[in-house]
Amino acid sequence: MTSLGSGLDAAPIVDRILSQGQVQRLPSPKLTLFVRRGFLSPDLCAALIERIDAVRRPSTIADANGDAGYRTSETGDLDGGDPVVRQVEALLEAFTGLDPAHGEPLQGQRYAVGQEFKGHTDYFEPTGADFQRYCGVAGNRTWTVMVYLNEPGAGGATRFKAVDKTIQPETGKLVAWNNRRGDGSPNPATIHQGMKVREGVKYVITKWYRERVWDSARSPALARHPSPWPSPQRKLGSRRGRARRSSYAIPAFAGMTVLGRAPATVRTARSRPA
Repeated sequence: MTSLGSGLDAAPIVDRILSQGQVQRLPSPKLTLFVRRGFLSPDLCAALIERIDAVRRPSTIADANGDAGYRTSETGDLDGGDPVVRQVEALLEAFTGLDPAHGEPLQGQRYAVGQEFKGHTDYFEPTGADFQRYCGVAGNRTWTVMVYLNEPGAGGATRFKAVDKTIQPETGKLVAWNNRRGDGSPNPATIHQGMKVREGVKYVITKWYRERVWDSARSPALARHPSPWPSPQRKLGSRRGRARRSSYAIPAFAGMTVLGRAPATVRTARSRPA
């Protein structure tokens, strides 16, 4: 299939994703978000978990606001030359149409009991102190594609509060969203939270795409700090940001259109307090 660019023009990406089977779309005008259950096989997920464990380190952030507990997970940059990683990259390209040349290296995250990533956006704030450092070469992030690699015993959901949805981890489940509004500006409704794991361990992989071609050699700081920190006023629980938060929901979305089959019976569930 032909690559469809950076995703800044979202229409062809949306069309490509909707052309795939078994895709669920969030029925909200605030946020373009899709779920595909069983995107990766259990064997491929297990192989990725092994690779994450071999390279994991404490996760890092940009534009820190002084909360040492804001992101407590571990992160691992996966080797692009590994046959397993290449296979996953090819599957992501075929599914989304996003050009891999615009993608950051595939990254894995591990969350043990009590670990979390509080409310944040994946795009970098244009007014942030480190915006030029992290976005001066490749531009800001356009799309995020995330895949859960396992199911922890309890907890570990991903919460999009602004659209009142919480997605539970499920082995091989893909979640993809556009970090922009229709006019191309950053979308604050994408703010999301990796909720605390209460039992077991959670593994995910994440692929972020940029406005321009990614070049790690020209942007070494980006390779060291790939995940932006939310500006303090948009932190979950703050008064100024409360109306702009988000939450996300459980294996299928209430009212979500399921492509390629009759709609499943779904229910809405709010996450239990961490």
